[in-house]
Amino acid sequence: MKKSILLSALVLFLVFGIVGCGKAPVSEPKKVTLKVFMTFPRFQEQFEAYFEDFKAKELEEKNIDVTIELEMPNSDQAAQILKARLSSNDAPDLFTLHAIADIPSFYEAGYLSDLSSQPFVSDLLENVKDIVTYDGKVVALPMESLAWGYLYNKDIFAKYNLTAPDTIAEMLNVVKVLKENNETPFLLAFQESWIPQLMTALAIGGVVTNENPDFVEKMNSGTASYNDIDQIFDIIDIIMENGTEKPFEVGNAAASAAFAEGKAAMWVQGTWQAQAILDINPSLNIGCAPLPTSDSEDGALINLSVSTSLAVSPTSKNKDVAMDLLNYILDKEASTALFEELKFNPVAKFHDYEVFPWTDEAMSYVALNRGYRDLSLPQAVTAEQAALLQSYYAKTITKAQFIAKVDEVWKNSLGQ
Repeated sequence: MKKSILLSALVLFLVFGIVGCGKAPVSEPKKVTLKVFMTFPRFQEQFEAYFEDFKAKELEEKNIDVTIELEMPNSDQAAQILKARLSSNDAPDLFTLHAIADIPSFYEAGYLSDLSSQPFVSDLLENVKDIVTYDGKVVALPMESLAWGYLYNKDIFAKYNLTAPDTIAEMLNVVKVLKENNETPFLLAFQESWIPQLMTALAIGGVVTNENPDFVEKMNSGTASYNDIDQIFDIIDIIMENGTEKPFEVGNAAASAAFAEGKAAMWVQGTWQAQAILDINPSLNIGCAPLPTSDSEDGALINLSVSTSLAVSPTSKNKDVAMDLLNYILDKEASTALFEELKFNPVAKFHDYEVFPWTDEAMSYVALNRGYRDLSLPQAVTAEQAALLQSYYAKTITKAQFIAKVDEVWKNSLGQ
């Protein structure tokens, strides 16, 4: 009898021991789809690779199988597409927006989640954090922190003993020397309207900051006009009259190739375009300088901005996973390599990588108090300026008509 009891106990021990040593069955991963809308078509390959790393991390750590539907329209279409989605309750889970231009109106419309409690916030550089804070809340994750002016070919400038001009008079002399030596001063690319719009962005910034600091406030109150800053056309006319031919046939990619090949000495384009240029000509010596707007160097200023930032929709059905992806954009282990590859300036305290020569050059002007915080113009005004500059170059509208139209669009954007 005792043998029988001992044998039964041994059998039970072995059975339960075997079961106990076995691994518990792994549950099927939760499947989640995130819709991500980003205005980075030039960086699509890099973000797709980065998102693959996130998906692997989310599966391993949380057993969530994430599918990311990534949409990257070009800059000319993105704003219109995004606003249509947001207003029709078809918001992406995450989407990019311009920190200075878009945050106020998007927040007031209820399109932005409060991100203040998210882990990435404590890692932000304070001056960057301030720009993505509205109504006391952090409402976007900054990605592109910029210090930019126009690009110039430092080798061409050195060849003719030229330095980046600080005034309109100096710019005219640079143009004269270049043309005497059969060099084209400016690259023009008007096929995509956002590129010529950069001329007004820099020109208005210089003129307003130096000579009319209350301009935006006055325009918003209906007591000012673009006639008050028509000086912006001084530098715009110089650029348009001394540029490459057939600009309406040249888009961003072709322009990057042309600049890389030395087809022009200067291009009013931001430093974000550096990678596309260097991909074609890695040895190109790129400079970055402030655009002159007057005969005082005080009117030649570097634009300081946080532009493209990432927000989370309050209506996201997978908000927890969307927040995980948002925070992964500033992951302490992974994001430094991404930001360095994209040639973005550091935005987090742990971002420790060497910045690029053109960034150092831009910041040398800022150190001399020759920088300004990017102006907040109504999005409709920015879009209208982009289209009007194409017409102004084609001489189908006059300066007076340009001014009248922008004044009208600004007024209408305020509902006046």
